[in-house]
Amino acid sequence: MATFAEQLRFHRKLKGITQTQLAEALELNRPVIGAYEEGRAEPKLEVLQRIASYFDLTIDQFLADEANASAVGSTIRVLPVLVDSDGMERIPLVPLRASAGYASGFGDPSFIEQLPVFDLPFSELKRDRTHRIFQIQGDSMLPVPDGAYIITSFVEEWSSVRTGERYVIVTANDGIVFKRAEKTPQSTSLRLISDNELYEPYDMEWSEIREVWHAQGYVCFGFDH
Repeated sequence: MATFAEQLRFHRKLKGITQTQLAEALELNRPVIGAYEEGRAEPKLEVLQRIASYFDLTIDQFLADEANASAVGSTIRVLPVLVDSDGMERIPLVPLRASAGYASGFGDPSFIEQLPVFDLPFSELKRDRTHRIFQIQGDSMLPVPDGAYIITSFVEEWSSVRTGERYVIVTANDGIVFKRAEKTPQSTSLRLISDNELYEPYDMEWSEIREVWHAQGYVCFGFDH
C-alpha cells in the first residue's frame, strides 16, 4: 500500500508543481514538503486536511492507493491533536500506565482522546506548537528523577534534531525513551545518550523511530531530604 510520502509525491507531480510551489500554496517551508516526501516527517491532522483540500480531495481520497483504490489511513502516521471550543490545542498527558499503549496507538485519534488533557499557562510553551507530557520511568536521565513528567513539543522535521538536546522518542520496539540525541556519521541512525553514565549510549535506526518530541522541561513531585 502507498505511504503518505508516496501519495504526496504522486499528487504533487500529477498537478505538475514543484515542492516550492506546493509549500507556498500551503504556507509551509519548502524543506517541510521535502521531509514529508522523503518520509522523514509526518503532518499533523490540520496540515493533512489542508494538503487534501489543496488537491480538491477529502483525506480518504488523498490517502487512497491509486494502484488498488484501498485506503491507507492505517499505515500513515498522522499526528492527532485535541482542541478546545476556541480551537486551541490541549496538551495530552501520557502517564506510565499508558506508555505501552501509546507506542502502538499514537496515531489513533480515539486513543489520544482517552488521555487526560491539560492547559499549561507557561509563556515558555509556544502556542503555535503541539505539546505532549510524557511520564518517564527509571534513573537513566538523573538528576531528572524516576516518575517525572517531561513537557515536550512535537518535532515535525527530524533533520532539525540537535545534538546534545533532550528528546522523548517513540520507537517501534523499545517503547518510549527519554534521552539526549547525537547525530551519527551514518545518516540512518541517531545515537541516544543517558545523563546517567552507568548507561551506555546506543544507536537507534531512524526507521525504528515513530515520533520525536523535544523536551522543554519537567515536573516532579516530592522533595529530596
